[in-house]
Amino acid sequence: MSAAALPERASVSWRAPMTPARLSTYARSWTLTMVAQVVPLVAVAALLVTLHPVAAVVAVILLAHAWVIPELYANRGAKVVKPRARMGEDPERTALGLLGDLVGHDARELHARTGLVLERGALGVWLVGEAGALLVRGRRVHCWCVRVPEPSLPSSDRIAHLLLALREDEEGFATVANHAFAGARWRVRRRLPQRQRPALDAAAGHCG
Repeated sequence: MSAAALPERASVSWRAPMTPARLSTYARSWTLTMVAQVVPLVAVAALLVTLHPVAAVVAVILLAHAWVIPELYANRGAKVVKPRARMGEDPERTALGLLGDLVGHDARELHARTGLVLERGALGVWLVGEAGALLVRGRRVHCWCVRVPEPSLPSSDRIAHLLLALREDEEGFATVANHAFAGARWRVRRRLPQRQRPALDAAAGHCG
């Protein structure tokens, strides 16, 4: 482990380092999970329609379940960057100024509009929130939930804490964080609040 490694990695020493290869494995695992749950429902629905017209009602219910299951997983993933409760106006303003010193003009402007900070890394393009982050890799998004030691901090301080950890040790950040979901970018985008969607679009643009 390098000298720049996050000290939190010691608490999850059993986890293998998060590399591009492992990210691809995670992505395939999530895809297989979706297929294993959705395909049987669709197959049974198709069978019911061929058996009897009355069974079409049950088939529709099964198809609805097949659609909802991936949406629920995507919603779980999108929630990692859900805005948290705000502190008083003065602490928030001070913390925002400190966060602004860490990022460039474009990142500050995007944060002002969406509440997320865009950071390019070796693993992909990150969108850092208050208690989690999205990692955009092409058309796929990995969602990470991160426990912030001081949840009472102003929102921008929480983002700055995660941003500095990410910059110090990107591999360690992804190793320590809890992987909540990996799926199609369009599906995660649907579950994000309207305000945060432009941040995902901006990250997708940087992937090119």
